[in-house]
Amino acid sequence: MDPNHPDRRTAYWKKNTSLVIKLLIVWFVVSFGCGIILVEPLNNIQLGGYKLGFWFAQQGSIYTFVALIFYYAHRMKKIDREAGLHERDENGE
Repeated sequence: MDPNHPDRRTAYWKKNTSLVIKLLIVWFVVSFGCGIILVEPLNNIQLGGYKLGFWFAQQGSIYTFVALIFYYAHRMKKIDREAGLHERDENGE
């Protein structure tokens, strides 16, 4: 089927949007949930000499965001291949 077919484009964007929403939920839970809402219980745990709630508020959400960027790129590469939109290498594959 043609990659520009409306049904394929709709399916592609549906997968893309679904992935973005799921990753934003994960980032929200880590940054807001662990860094603000659950800060008191998490502060009872130490990580490298720092309270875990403080660590999530200062560093954890940033590390999670960077990890989510790499995961998004990996998943989009797979979604692009499924939709026939991936970049070709030197061999034309």
